[in-house]
Amino acid sequence: MRYLIILVSSLCLFSCKNEKKSISKMTPKLIAAANFDTIIEGKKVTLYTLKNKSGAQTQITNYGGTVVSLWVQDKEGNYGDMVLGHNTIAEYLNNPKTYFGSLIGRYGNRIAKGKFSINNIEYSLATNNNENHLHGGTKGYDAVVWDAKQMDAQTLELKYLSPDLEEGYPGNLSITVQYQLTDANELKVEYWATTDKTTIVNLTHHSYFNLKGEGNGTINDHLVHINASRFTPVDASLIPTGVLALVKDTPMDFTTTKPLGKDINADYEQLNIGLGYDHNYVLEQNPTGIHLAARVTEPTTGRIMELYTSEPGVQFYSGNFLDGDVTGKSNKPYEYRSAFCLETQHYPDSPNKPQFPTVVLHPKEEYHSVTLYKFSIVK
Repeated sequence: MRYLIILVSSLCLFSCKNEKKSISKMTPKLIAAANFDTIIEGKKVTLYTLKNKSGAQTQITNYGGTVVSLWVQDKEGNYGDMVLGHNTIAEYLNNPKTYFGSLIGRYGNRIAKGKFSINNIEYSLATNNNENHLHGGTKGYDAVVWDAKQMDAQTLELKYLSPDLEEGYPGNLSITVQYQLTDANELKVEYWATTDKTTIVNLTHHSYFNLKGEGNGTINDHLVHINASRFTPVDASLIPTGVLALVKDTPMDFTTTKPLGKDINADYEQLNIGLGYDHNYVLEQNPTGIHLAARVTEPTTGRIMELYTSEPGVQFYSGNFLDGDVTGKSNKPYEYRSAFCLETQHYPDSPNKPQFPTVVLHPKEEYHSVTLYKFSIVK
């Protein structure tokens, strides 16, 4: 009997150790908030942590409204960080135009030659992407300190007043962005904005995703579905031509799920121009609210990310300009095509394309946009 008790006790100790090891393995490796404690242009920078009931967590700094980490489980119950980024505010300041995880505005994507007109008044913006304007200019919303308030354990609210003619845009634009990590494992990004002068607005979020975990190799084997039968072809400077072209029978077609890398090296003009995918897709919309934009599955971990939005378009970018020069949170270089972006938006250069959905916001109107990044596991 005594030997039986010893054997049971030993088994219990072995089991408990394994259980503790398993629990430890599943714990996200959060970044120390102190790594982001600083003052920039007289405003305090802070790193906030959101956590839902299932244990998913995200860390967001009010510098650029940047999602620094996003931890979700795989099919084995192991947590991984889904987004590229840095461990310290200094690294973000030293790599100012990677846009890792940032809020983008006043206009996400490109405006041709940095010019547009409202009511016959021409406005000139910075040409910070060769001859074109990109992602809000020299100092977009990715590089400002937002006023932040953590509403609860799962919600962060950010506010910013973009002054009249900041980066050349007309009107004082009052913006609120709310990040919420829901119990359905959704990172919900919701935007509101009002202006005192007619202006243009196209806000987006710019996380780079790798569903294997940041720094964990290629995304070419991710399985991608994009809910779009058309896209907007671009010229040599990546400005849309104005045509809504069919994806059918082209390498641009993701209406049927396929590996991201299946056609990426095809000898096709649009892929040659973009050095891969860097194109706006025209989404099939649900007129009653948000609609499915894309679904990405990573076979080895079983992770699925579904993208829902109220926006008419999404920019699909396949990490064509990552080259290993930037080292990320896990001390691994971010190599060529090791992450993808899905930036919900109105179409690029819409202010100069009257046939595209309008991006004009008038006084007494409210800009409102919603995007959901929903994570689940293959069943």
